[in-house]
Amino acid sequence: MLLELKRFDIPPGQKIFLKEVTWDEFEQILEELGEHRGSKIAYHYHTLEIITPLLEHERNKEIIGDLIKTLLIYKKVKKIRKK
Repeated sequence: MLLELKRFDIPPGQKIFLKEVTWDEFEQILEELGEHRGSKIAYHYHTLEIITPLLEHERNKEIIGDLIKTLLIYKKVKKIRKK
């Protein structure tokens, strides 16, 4: 892609839209940013949306995840193995 997405500085809670992005470009962007990125990415009809969530949303996500893990342990649900 002509743009280096790592050069963008998107403040928390904001989003940007890039239009006329091909599917191949989208896959290249996902590979470039990696799985452990701080932003959410969506693709719909050649439009790429990049969202940076607010920190409190991320904290809430962690709390909910911890609650679910605790519930599963309490209910003695066995761990599902990934293939």
